[in-house]
Formats: sequence, structure tokens, C-alpha cells
Amino acid sequence: MRIAIRLVIVAVVSATLLVGAAGEWLSRPAARAVGEPPADLAARSVRVPVAGSGHVAGWFVRGHGRGAVLLLHGLRSDRRQMLGRARFLQNAGYAVLLVDLPAHGESSGERIGFGLQEAAGVRAAIAYLRAQVPGQPIGAIGVSLGGAALVLSRPAPSPPLDAVILESLYPSFTEAVSNRLDLRLGSYGHMLAPLLLWQLPLRLGVSAGDLRPVAAMPALSAPVLVAAGTHDRHTTWSETERLFAAARAPKALWAVQGAAHVDLHAFAPDAYRARVLAFLSRHLRPAD
Repeated sequence: MRIAIRLVIVAVVSATLLVGAAGEWLSRPAARAVGEPPADLAARSVRVPVAGSGHVAGWFVRGHGRGAVLLLHGLRSDRRQMLGRARFLQNAGYAVLLVDLPAHGESSGERIGFGLQEAAGVRAAIAYLRAQVPGQPIGAIGVSLGGAALVLSRPAPSPPLDAVILESLYPSFTEAVSNRLDLRLGSYGHMLAPLLLWQLPLRLGVSAGDLRPVAAMPALSAPVLVAAGTHDRHTTWSETERLFAAARAPKALWAVQGAAHVDLHAFAPDAYRARVLAFLSRHLRPAD
């Protein structure tokens, strides 16, 4: 009996230390040098001040009066993840702003905030883009963490975006953590989720209740396209449907058949390009 108790204690302590280390790794900055924009993109490097302190780094591509699109990458990536999207949007005549989210790439930030802390950077990027294309419609594409930051930035009041595309976005951070633990540790992995979630106030000063994009979806007044892979186990299809149900109309849902939690543009480039350009053409209409 004593041996069994000791083994249980060792297992619990080991799991706690492991999850604590995971929390440290997940929230530490993903800073890296990004460098100059590719020559074919004809972009210029920008540093956008963020309210309070710091900046977001990015590349800005001028368009041809059709509007502009903000591109927001996923967790622990940087603006280069969005280069393929930037190229076809540029070819379609849109201005494009690709940024590194706070605590990613060349942007400032002490911790990755899983959406809420990145929201200030998104608001700054939207304001910058609006100043570059005055009077033109503006859309945004957010992938996973980028989508969470976009939704949690609540960009509606000043003024609303004209189109939003959300890819592989989790409805809540609690579900995102639970799903990932199950994938890595088996069907009972989600039982360790509380050990990760209790670290949020200590590391970031937020709670899991603050990281619920599904609760913020009704405040997003722009037309929304929600896209996800049917084989995504990080954010399940039922979770995607719940996120979509929370959005205001007009809205559209795209099930990318066979895709897991991957870059949807890289997975199905032709279908992605056609779907996104049709959505933007419908909703990013310059004023007469």
C-alpha cells in the first residue's frame, strides 16, 4: 500500500512539474529575426506603435483601391506564415498588412497571451491599416491564435471591419488545452488541463474565462467566414460549428474536407484562394 501511495505521489508531482514546464514553454516569447520582405512582394517594413507600450512589426503592401486585408498568423509563428495569402491578395488588387503578433517574430512582448494580450496589437494594426487606405473597406484573416486575437480585440466600435475570415479558431482556451492534452497524453490527458489553466493568472494576469472567443463572436459586426478542417482534432468540428453559431449574420461556414489543424491555404490552395477571394469581393466593396 505504501509503495502504491508513493507511486501516486511521484506521478502527481511529475505531472505537475511537466505541465508547469509546458506552461512556461507555451507562454514564452517566440521572438526571431524575420528580415526584409521578399523582393516579389514589393512591401515595406513597418513598426506600428501599440497603446501602452511596445510595437508590432510587419510588412505593408500597397493595393489598387480595392480595399485592404490584415493577415494574422498562428501560435509561435510569424508573418511569413501568411506570405502565400499576401501574394494572391496583392495580385487581386488588395493592400495587405502582415504583422508579427505581440511576443512573436520581431514584435515586442514579454509573454504570449493566447489571444487577449495580442488583441492590443491587432487594434493597433487595424488603425494603422485604416490610416494607409482612408475610405477603403478593410478585412482581416486570422489563423488560430491570430483569429483569437482578432475576435478578442472587439474591433467593432471604431468603425467595424468589413469582412473577417477565421481559420481553425478554438471557441475557448479551456477546450484548446484539453484537446491538445488528449492528443499528446491519451484520452485522460484533459484531466491535467486545470494544472495548465491555473497558471494563467500567475503568468499573464488573466483567467480562462477571459479567453473565450465564442463569447466575443456576437460583438463582431462584420460578415464572417469561419473555416476549419473536418479532421482537426485540436479544434473539433463540433466546436467550429458552435463558434459559427455564435456569429452574427451574414456569415458562412467552410468545412475543408480531410484537413487537420494545418495551414488551410497550403492544404488546398486553389479552393482556398477561390473561396476567400469570392468572400472578400462580396464584402469589400469600395464606396462609390
